[in-house]
Amino acid sequence: MISRLLVANRGEIARRIFATCRTLGITTIAVYSDADADAPYAAEADVATRLPGHTPAETYLDMVQILRAARRTGADAVHPGYGFLAENAEFAMRVGDPDHAGLTWVGPPAKAIAAMGDKMAAKALLADVGVPMLPTWTDADQVTDFPVLVKASAGGGGRGMRVVRDAAGLAEAVASARREAAAAFGDGTVFIERYVERGRHVEVQIFGDTHGTVLALGERDCSIQRRHQKIVEEAPAVLDPGLRERLHAAAVAAGRAVEYVGAGTVEFLLAPDGEFYFLEMNTRLQVEHPVTEAVTGLDLVRWQLLVAEGEPLPLAATPPVDGHAIEVRLCAEDPAQGFRPATGTLHRFAVPQLAGEFTPTKGLRLDSGVVDGSTVSVHYDSMLAKLIAWAPTRAEAARALAGALARAELHGVATNRDLLVRTLRSREFGAADVDTGFLDRHPEVFAPLVSADLLPVTALAAALASAAARRAAAPVLAGLPSGWRNVPAFPQVARFAAADGGEIEVRYRLDRDGALAEWSSTGERRGPLLTPPVEEGAPLNSEPTCADDPPAVTLVTTAPDRVVLDVDGVRRSFRVHRVGSAVFVDGPAGAASLTELPRFPLPTAELAAGSLLAPLPGAVARVHVEVGQRVAAGDLLLTLEAMKLEHPVLAPADGVVAALPVPAGGQVETGAVLAVVDPEEDPQ
Repeated sequence: MISRLLVANRGEIARRIFATCRTLGITTIAVYSDADADAPYAAEADVATRLPGHTPAETYLDMVQILRAARRTGADAVHPGYGFLAENAEFAMRVGDPDHAGLTWVGPPAKAIAAMGDKMAAKALLADVGVPMLPTWTDADQVTDFPVLVKASAGGGGRGMRVVRDAAGLAEAVASARREAAAAFGDGTVFIERYVERGRHVEVQIFGDTHGTVLALGERDCSIQRRHQKIVEEAPAVLDPGLRERLHAAAVAAGRAVEYVGAGTVEFLLAPDGEFYFLEMNTRLQVEHPVTEAVTGLDLVRWQLLVAEGEPLPLAATPPVDGHAIEVRLCAEDPAQGFRPATGTLHRFAVPQLAGEFTPTKGLRLDSGVVDGSTVSVHYDSMLAKLIAWAPTRAEAARALAGALARAELHGVATNRDLLVRTLRSREFGAADVDTGFLDRHPEVFAPLVSADLLPVTALAAALASAAARRAAAPVLAGLPSGWRNVPAFPQVARFAAADGGEIEVRYRLDRDGALAEWSSTGERRGPLLTPPVEEGAPLNSEPTCADDPPAVTLVTTAPDRVVLDVDGVRRSFRVHRVGSAVFVDGPAGAASLTELPRFPLPTAELAAGSLLAPLPGAVARVHVEVGQRVAAGDLLLTLEAMKLEHPVLAPADGVVAALPVPAGGQVETGAVLAVVDPEEDPQ
């Protein structure tokens, strides 16, 4: 019997495993890096022990350190979670081998991990038992048909994947995929397979025990992806019954071929013509396992622990499916900037109306690795949490999930929340018209929820709340109505920087009773709610030249953390959270992150023209040009590595490389100058 379980992982999966262990009376043991010393999972474990270092290679990928931690804490079992060492056959062998650690391994046998870990060998093995395969190459020189997909042989999660549409880009794609795979998995081996346009990514959850039983527990559709990484997953997939039966049979055949034990996932690519092809088998619990739990009512972590103890599977056949479940991966990243990862402090993380956390429950479920005050670092994956909704029908689940996401308070770090909400609310998603190219075909889902024409009212709410906070903090003025002045005709002015880099200025005047007398806004944006810039000395709310006047706004209530406005006869409530100069506003249309700017900023030195700055902390993986080299707009200058991914830095215009301050391998912080390109002079 397992009594003390060490989880060789971090974040939300560690917290998820701990939740089941608490119900079973199992003592939980966490390992944490220096970067995770204050992480929620480390605090929640019954016992926690340090792995010195910050990077994955120094900590969660160091099996010697982790096995020492198991001995130090008296663990009798190890659960690898997913990622890091979860699919490392040598680690599984060392944990379970009596000549090494001699602990219970909560996962499949090392031989099964090894068999499926080499994707080329796995394809050959499973083809022999009738599982359909795509054409595959290991030598780039043999590829003649395009498009193709370059894939890492080890690991998963979309890392080390590149779509290539012509021969000219194949060599660089292979080299880049090798570097990324080596950094993420310690193995740079890649292969190439035919790329199917508009394919769906459908996977089958299988489970095996030591008594020879292998079951399919249903399937999931994980087609909506960015950078070949899943961001929306659902169960069951929208399939006809005959296709579902064939998929389940192929997945079970794959499991039996390697005598599989524990939780595993067999992934398939479903082509538009209805044919399906094996992609890979993940020999671990998947990130998206909660949707299967929601529609089956099973606790898959509990099953993992029971099977590891030698118990037979509690079921003898595929369980019936109840309702529909959809999961989204909430990530710290900016979709509008090519999904650039974001780092910083998460000042507030709250999802309203949760039915439960880390449990296979109906309604809403949150699997989160963060809480208020958590630091999002550059060292690990950008995923903050998973939000899951179950409902009797797919449409109800999508609506509930989109609503919960839209109301969530996510302050301090850019996220992909707005993209997820728009995706769930899109007509195409509602019609189940999804495939792996969904985001490429639907740029409209990248628009923020708070549109440009609603931003002025949002900024007005931020200005009114900030003024109320300043007055509340002033002992003498706190008793006066907000905005009271000796000269009531003089407006108050607030300037904000928006998340997209634009600026907006709000001018408003309150009367002596604290009511909003009039207001206007100016800025770079133009729309039906914006007035033109106010000329010096012109009366407030002078006649605008744009199509429509600003909306009629009445102030209903104001407080430092909440403002209620009547906008053209519609009452809108805004929740306002301020941290320093940052102002986070959650309103009925969505959330906006603003930075209040000083009215009279001090002059600052400007950077040299053509400077390219680091968008986030990381390391320069590769420099592709030399000082003095002529480049064209869009040319690749260097590659920045952060959060396990490579980020290209491109020339902003035609010119000459004037400086490359950071060599390959150099570490940089946000805002560091990576390169300077002197623009070419326009010949006259």
